[in-house]
Amino acid sequence: MKTIGIIAKKRIEALDLIRQVVDHLAGRGYDVLIDQNLTHIDERCRPIPPELIPQQVDLIIVFGGDGTLLSVARFDQIEMVPVLAVNLGSLGFLTEIGADEIPAVLDKVLQSDYTLDKRMMLEATLIKKGDERGRTFQALNDVVVNKGALARMMDLDTYVNDLYLNRFKADGLIICTPTGSTGYSLSAGGPIVYPSLNLFAVTPICPHTLTNRPLIISDESIIRIELMSESEDVFLTVDGQVGVRIERHDRVIIGKSAKTLSLVKTPFRSYFEILKKKLKWGER
Repeated sequence: MKTIGIIAKKRIEALDLIRQVVDHLAGRGYDVLIDQNLTHIDERCRPIPPELIPQQVDLIIVFGGDGTLLSVARFDQIEMVPVLAVNLGSLGFLTEIGADEIPAVLDKVLQSDYTLDKRMMLEATLIKKGDERGRTFQALNDVVVNKGALARMMDLDTYVNDLYLNRFKADGLIICTPTGSTGYSLSAGGPIVYPSLNLFAVTPICPHTLTNRPLIISDESIIRIELMSESEDVFLTVDGQVGVRIERHDRVIIGKSAKTLSLVKTPFRSYFEILKKKLKWGER
């Protein structure tokens, strides 16, 4: 491990911590590439666009919250490099390493004493009516077809491996990875899924038919969703960060991505401990 990249949400409270990490790395002879949006950190760093960092480093340290990590997960070649995610606020589901824990964890990583948690991702292709080329997106958490605030309930014809599943009359439909099961899907009544399992969850949002329940399917499946109702306010949303308007007879095709995200696991707590803390299990 020779070159390390640093990507961070630009927050004043993070700058001193990042400077300490850079000093720790540069003082030990590591080359440090830093997100060019972080200015005046350390003259020993080389600033470059953050989306180019995965192609040039052996490790990426991400400072921020789960949203920051979700955006990094969509970078090209992110699957080629391990990611150490440091949470700058409260403990996150993805950024599970606290700021006070970074020195101990980083020393273990530099000594190759760490374990990786490989997370699967989704690939979604939006095919607009009359245009078969499509536009492709990558998602770590979820792909969602949902309506705007004033739009009516929509009709979504849904197929699994070209077999007709159902016409969901609902406010939307969430397709999530195990990683994303603790996000929007959970709020819509979906199951919590252990992150290393190979599957998708299909969760309807406020379905008109109350017997339409969340469905678990194999990650080898291909899901096709077609909007059948007229609406001017329906969107395809990727990880809650990228949104595209869709129209009647537009299709969304979703399957497992060739990309993955390799997270450095914290040595200080298990996934179940994180669940209990975030969801406040056992509290009265």
